[in-house]
Amino acid sequence: MPDSHAGRIARAVDILRREYTRPIRVEELAEAAAMREPAFHKHFRAITTLSPLQFQKQLRLIEARRLMLLEGTKIAEAAHAVGYASVTQFTREYGRLFNVPPGRDIRIENAVA
Repeated sequence: MPDSHAGRIARAVDILRREYTRPIRVEELAEAAAMREPAFHKHFRAITTLSPLQFQKQLRLIEARRLMLLEGTKIAEAAHAVGYASVTQFTREYGRLFNVPPGRDIRIENAVA
């Protein structure tokens, strides 16, 4: 239902999915969802279990992993392609999400393939 909280949050999620590489302000997402920021945060987390920033970060990291493992993109290139300015920050966040740094993840995948 488009006017339900879930429908409104879905509009914000759509923006994040389409434009995950660019910095997106929470105000912009809240506006797209036709909600005030506090309500937006509450409903976004209730529906996705993540904050908008965490959601965007996961989208970026999942896409970077796909680029590296399936397309052979180098770590730094994948980091920049998904919107990271710092490869160090990318590597740190990648390790947190996937429990292994990107270089080791690539080596493991190559050994399995």
